Amino acid sequence: MSTEKQILGLSQLGSYIKNFLEKNPENYDESENEFSLLLRKSEMENSWFTQENQKFALKQWANLLTKENLENWLSNYRISKNPKKVGLILAGNIPMVGFHDVISVILSGNIPLIKLSSKDKQILPFLLKKWNEFSDGNVKFEFVERLKDFDAVIATGSNNTARYLDYYFKDSLSIIRKNRTSVAVLNGNETNEQLQFLAEDIFRYFGLGCRNVTRIFIPKEMKLDRLFENFLNFSEIVNHNAYANNYDYNKAIYLLNQDKFWDNNFVMLKEDEALFSPLSVLNFSRYENLDEVKKFIEENEKSIQCIVANPELGLSSENFGEAQNPMLSTYADNVDTMRFLEVI
Repeated sequence: MSTEKQILGLSQLGSYIKNFLEKNPENYDESENEFSLLLRKSEMENSWFTQENQKFALKQWANLLTKENLENWLSNYRISKNPKKVGLILAGNIPMVGFHDVISVILSGNIPLIKLSSKDKQILPFLLKKWNEFSDGNVKFEFVERLKDFDAVIATGSNNTARYLDYYFKDSLSIIRKNRTSVAVLNGNETNEQLQFLAEDIFRYFGLGCRNVTRIFIPKEMKLDRLFENFLNFSEIVNHNAYANNYDYNKAIYLLNQDKFWDNNFVMLKEDEALFSPLSVLNFSRYENLDEVKKFIEENEKSIQCIVANPELGLSSENFGEAQNPMLSTYADNVDTMRFLEVI
């Protein structure tokens, strides 16, 4: 019964978010005004969390949180009858990035001990409060500054942080996530519309997410002009002060080092084999045979979150424009969180 109420309440939260996003601010009620103020406060505390990007993230969640989607997702798992406490150390690179872990723990029948990221501490508590209201008080969670008395832990951090976390939680059941990024593979036959969708996969959230494309593979004969022309919808990104600082800094370094790069005044393309690229830079390489690309992907599997490509290439990939729209059954680092929670 508790899980049924949680599912119903979460679907009502999805409807609440959808109505909020569609409603004229002049018609907000008290709760919606509070929500709107928190979004503005979140942007003030973290300039990367623009209103546009926060609302984009909220829209994706509103689309996911339907009763049908939730029931279909949970039907593949066993719900615990003996609640355990699961420590969650959340990331803060993009808005609400830890929400999936939180709902996974709660809907698996367990209780999350949530350590919020200092970069994203406004919206999640509000959403959990609303979910609990919609669920008649059946949503149990705790916010903590330091994890203790937990049965398992799920933590997300950089590669350097992960080494510390691996040691600290070496005697605990855990999922420790590290840096990941995403790649795109083009065959040269993409339409302009597909390349414009690819721009969404690259520039949404300023490129800060693990599902953002930072490296592309293009055929030898493909002209870079096609990419620049179809990225123009995101040209305003350089007006964001923090992004512009990264762009100016990286451009200055490349000029000083006399590195070869291509520039369109808001993003630089650099021919580089590195999987990760600096903010405002997109690494690319040219290939003659798709097997070269497949070999690279296989060798770097543990650092790649997703691949964006045409289905015809036969890769396990996302369609263009879909990298930032993961499903409920899409897990960070490709580790099934719900299956992990079944065995604690």
